[in-house]
Amino acid sequence: MDLTILYRGPLASCDYDCPYCPFAKRRDSPEQLRADRAALERFTAWVAAQTGDRISVLFTPWGEGLVRSWYRRALVELAQLPHIGRVAIQTNLSGRTRWLAEADGTARDRIALWCTYHPGQTPYDRFLAKCRELTALGVRHSVGVVGLDGHFDEARRLRADLPDEVYLWVNAAEGHTYTDEEADRWTALDPLFPYSRHPHRSAGLPCRTGESVVSVDGDGTVRRCHFVPAELGNLYDGSYRRALGPQACPLAVCDCHIGYVHLETLPLYDVFAGGVLERVPAGPLHAPGHGERPLLPLSSIAGRD
Repeated sequence: MDLTILYRGPLASCDYDCPYCPFAKRRDSPEQLRADRAALERFTAWVAAQTGDRISVLFTPWGEGLVRSWYRRALVELAQLPHIGRVAIQTNLSGRTRWLAEADGTARDRIALWCTYHPGQTPYDRFLAKCRELTALGVRHSVGVVGLDGHFDEARRLRADLPDEVYLWVNAAEGHTYTDEEADRWTALDPLFPYSRHPHRSAGLPCRTGESVVSVDGDGTVRRCHFVPAELGNLYDGSYRRALGPQACPLAVCDCHIGYVHLETLPLYDVFAGGVLERVPAGPLHAPGHGERPLLPLSSIAGRD
C-alpha cells in the first residue's frame, strides 16, 4: 500500500511571535514535551515496521519542531529506511541546519523542508543564509511567506535572492480579501497564488484524503485530514485500514494548501509531481506576462468562485 501520512503530535510551542498565529510564543511544559517526544518515537517506530508498505510522511506541528532534537532525529532515521518515499516537515527554519549532514546521500534525498519566512521574527540575512545552507547540502525545500501587505517588499527581495529553482510560495492571509491588483502583485511572485486566494468548494468532490492520504495525531487517531474531525480508526491497532477508500469531501470548502492539494478536481498533483509534501513543483513556474496565459488557467480550477 502507498500511504501518505500527515502527522501532528501534541507539540504546540513556538519560538516566534507572529501576530497571525495562535501558537506564537507558546511554551510547552516539560511534561508536554516529554509526551510529544514519546508520541513521536512511537509513531516513528510504527513507520519503521511497515516494511510492506510505501510510506511518505509530512510533519505539520502546531509549533516549531526542528528546534527539538527528537524531530531532527526522526527525519534522519525515517529517511534511511528503504520503504520511505519522502519525509518532510513544515518549519520556520529558526534552528540550525547542519544536522542534515548526518544523513547520507540517499537518505538526504528523501528529506525535504517546507520553510516559512516570517518578516519581523528573524533577520532577513539569517533566514537567507539558512536557505543557502539547504541548497549547499542538496536538501529539497520550498520557501514561502504569508501574503500580508507588510511582507511584500521582503518577499520580492527573497524571490530575487533565492535560486530560480527554489519555489517561493505565497499563502493568502486568513480572513484577508485581495483586490485584483493586490492578487496580481502576489501572482507575479508565485504563479500559483490564485489557488490560495479563495477557498475551494469541495463538498461532494473526490479527494485523495481518506484513501491514500491520512492525518494522524499523537495518540494514533487516524482521520482523513486535519480538517475533518470524523475518525477512521487507530494507527496502532490497524483499525483504520478497513475505513480507507475513495471518499468525497464532507466539508463545504477547503482553504488550506495541505488540504486542497489532494483534491482530485485540481491539477496540483501534476504541478507538484514528486514534491507534493514539501510543496516543490515538478518544473519551472512563471507568472503570466502581457499576452500570456497563466501556467494553469483559472478556468481549469474546478469549484472556484
